[in-house]
Amino acid sequence: MRLYIIRHADPDYPNNTITPEGHLEARALAKRLSDHGLDRIYASPMGRALDTMRYTADALGMTHEVEHWTQELALKLEETPYGRLSHWDLPGEVIRSELPLPTHDTWKEISYYQGTQSPEVFEQLKLHSDEFLKRQGFERIGGRYRILKHTEDRVAVFCHGGFGLTWLAHLLELPVALVWSGFWMPPSSVTTILFDERSKEWAVPRCIGFGDVSHLYAEGLPVRPRGIITNFN
Repeated sequence: MRLYIIRHADPDYPNNTITPEGHLEARALAKRLSDHGLDRIYASPMGRALDTMRYTADALGMTHEVEHWTQELALKLEETPYGRLSHWDLPGEVIRSELPLPTHDTWKEISYYQGTQSPEVFEQLKLHSDEFLKRQGFERIGGRYRILKHTEDRVAVFCHGGFGLTWLAHLLELPVALVWSGFWMPPSSVTTILFDERSKEWAVPRCIGFGDVSHLYAEGLPVRPRGIITNFN
């Protein structure tokens, strides 16, 4: 199976949709995805994800299912020297300021994350992810997935930047704080996870493409830096 984690196109946050530029991005994405096909489409219930997804669903003549657990995570740091931030916007210079670097267990000890809901939110995401993937034919046991049914389906999930990074950390068994500070998903980008089957029993998620925006380049569209705080040129 190939799982496509797709961030929504350029967002119009106040109106819970996408901007005029975002509509151009979504059309370009639909053109690319319709060329190589999908078997199932899922989407966050939030307007900006749904409005991005509709172009692809229409182009492929497909219906979609809403997965409420894929909506953007409500994780905000209210008071920091850097202003009000989402958890994934805390500067890497803070997260990497002490050694040893954060692990699966110790990331919660970063001072800004202490006393927040991020550990509980992450645990809930993991449970929902495991249930979702079991429906796709992969049962998580430890860090591996038992293959319940072999499938070569292509499954797209239209969701959000912060959610996508957090999900990626779970799928790839990476410390979430380092994924938050070390990666960025551009608007309308596609991250491809192959469920790598080296045996008939087990599959392991493998990232074979991250934040791909080749559909934007193909249509002469710029990459918009939504979520990059400074010095993006």
